[in-house]
Amino acid sequence: MPVPRVRELAGRTGAGLSRLVKRLGHVLARAGAAFVPWVLSQLRRLRVWAQSPSVLSSRARRSVASAGFVAILGVAALGSCLSGTPKPDTNVSASAPPSSSASPSVSPSPSPSATPAPPRKVDESKPPKGSVMTHTGDASVALTFDDGPQPTWTPRILDQLKAAGVKATFCLIGRQVKANAALVRRMVAEGHTLCNHSWSHDLRLGHRTDAQIKADVLRTDAAIHAVVPGVPIRYFRQPGGEWTAGEVKILKQMGKVALGWAVDPWDWKNPGVSQIVSRVLGHTSRGAIVLMHDGGGDRSQTNAALRQILPALKAKFVLRALPTGTA
Repeated sequence: MPVPRVRELAGRTGAGLSRLVKRLGHVLARAGAAFVPWVLSQLRRLRVWAQSPSVLSSRARRSVASAGFVAILGVAALGSCLSGTPKPDTNVSASAPPSSSASPSVSPSPSPSATPAPPRKVDESKPPKGSVMTHTGDASVALTFDDGPQPTWTPRILDQLKAAGVKATFCLIGRQVKANAALVRRMVAEGHTLCNHSWSHDLRLGHRTDAQIKADVLRTDAAIHAVVPGVPIRYFRQPGGEWTAGEVKILKQMGKVALGWAVDPWDWKNPGVSQIVSRVLGHTSRGAIVLMHDGGGDRSQTNAALRQILPALKAKFVLRALPTGTA
């Protein structure tokens, strides 16, 4: 290599090493390393060697090249280390407590929720004898009408009762009350007794849970009281007579009387007017509770049969509505 070119390279190397010496000096001095003086002295020697005439020799050239190589590696290593060191935030006071958001908040583990108790089913056995009312308890006979109020047949039966001067008991379906509110008010105004006959004529109500039975009875009472506030609803009649011991027990706890019957002419099956008349007159005795229907279907046969039943029973018995008591 020509001598001028070598001197030029040596000069550039010396200048570069001079800048590296200053930069590394600042970095290492700030780090407070114990070997700073030795490193600086070695780098100065390398710079002197590179600038001296001896650099023209092969050995000097190797020294310059080696020194440059070492310097470059050192700078690279230091740069790698320093770049990995996070820069301190000069805007945050050293005495300031760390933010609570710096560490992830730990949500408290949810406490296991209590397992709800399974719904308690009622006693589905037959109710004890005498727990369902089938007789008035005296010589009087009580006519009862189920499955109303109904806009076609209920008013016609009410008309006949009024004409005969007879009071009866009407067992109402809760969901039919609002639409036939005028008929319910008429029943009360004319001295008839009201009875709860479930919300939707649920034949299986007696086999449901305690809570379901109570809810059904209360819902029906509420519908009736929305139309005739404060009227006593002492009685409850289970649709189809499908009583259970558990249901009767619940009704007693609610202050209700389980209302059954002693005479059922099966008028709901429309067996014919003569059949309805003969069954009622042939089976009714002192104190009997008679079951008939003013709703639940075509009640033209029941309506027609009453024209014979009412005068015949009046001739033999005292006909009255069931007493409401204080319930």
